[in-house]
Amino acid sequence: MTGLARADAAALDAADALAPLRDRFAATDDGIYLDGNSLGRLPHATADALGGLTREWGERLVGGWEDWIELPVAVGDELGAEVLGAAPGQTLVCDSVTVNLFKLATAALDARVGGDGVILADPGDFPTDRYVLAALAARHGRELRWCTPHEAGGHEDVALACFSAVDYRSGALADLPAVTGAVQAAGGLMLWDLSHAAGAVDVRLDAAGADLAVGCTYKYLNAGPGAPAFLYVRESLCAELRSPIPGWFGAADQFAMGPEYAPEAGVARFLAGTPPIHGLTAVRSGIAVLAEAGMPAVAAKGRALTDLAAALHDAWLAPLGFTFGSPREAERRGAHVALRHPQAWPICRALIAQGVVGDFREPDILRLGFPALYTRFTDVWDGLDRVRAVVASGEHEAYAGQRSRVT
Repeated sequence: MTGLARADAAALDAADALAPLRDRFAATDDGIYLDGNSLGRLPHATADALGGLTREWGERLVGGWEDWIELPVAVGDELGAEVLGAAPGQTLVCDSVTVNLFKLATAALDARVGGDGVILADPGDFPTDRYVLAALAARHGRELRWCTPHEAGGHEDVALACFSAVDYRSGALADLPAVTGAVQAAGGLMLWDLSHAAGAVDVRLDAAGADLAVGCTYKYLNAGPGAPAFLYVRESLCAELRSPIPGWFGAADQFAMGPEYAPEAGVARFLAGTPPIHGLTAVRSGIAVLAEAGMPAVAAKGRALTDLAAALHDAWLAPLGFTFGSPREAERRGAHVALRHPQAWPICRALIAQGVVGDFREPDILRLGFPALYTRFTDVWDGLDRVRAVVASGEHEAYAGQRSRVT
């Protein structure tokens, strides 16, 4: 970082090759949005695409299914190619992260005959992951062993490991190839949660030798609230894994509607019920913008934005009682940072009242996200300048004790 003046941040914006993509998104200039790691902005193209789908629905009615029925697979292949580093035939866009995690984890455990092998999971991982894995461990009579991703190599007789590629609180980026290799060497299947990685870092599932993955599309993929999630199954695994939810969309001959279920040969066997076509349309629009930018450029800008945040933290916020809760090395971070402070909750609420939108995570984290497609370097500078001003003035103290369900 050459300098910390606002003019330096403006110079970085002027040199940013991705800067024109900001105009592709609905945005207001009366605030600073630093929560795209929770919900991404609306692409203008998505509104147009959804309007077109609504007209098509009105005109074609049930006849539209001739084109819509393949969207979970088609959009999955686009996502795999442009964002996940996955060859065709391995990715589906469907259901929610929770449902997909349950499907893949159950399939992996069912494939391990005899009930041997432990399940590895991170005690600090996102609640859905921990809750699902704990329930499955109890159901399958297996030991659930807590460890961080970098501790995965110290175990034997592993059935399944599930870790987040980017930690939802700290933004720490795991070493996907190394952790995957360690789990596989211990006999297990590796299931990655890419919810805070897809669209933020340059994920390469095939190159990492990944077995399984899930993730959401409403953060860095900008597909909107409640948009369908995705799942990935390595091609060579498809034949041996069976979904615990044998829905009709995963059947080999869907419209035969026979008395017994026979699954599709490939990854489509992990489909279940009728897919959400509006959501799939939005996912496709989000992928298109990332494809235009290219994930290497997106990831590089994310590192640069978080580097600026780290430098401003050290200069402005550390003297005010903050600590930097994310890795110091840019290559070990996703696209969000954790600023730790004992009064993080009231600080977050005071900032939102001033038009700076971040979020809070227990116990003491002010979390700020910087999606590369629309976040400016001056947004980072202005946002952290507001943090400095709020805490220095004590404005946040008026929000102490006020809590809400959404954080």
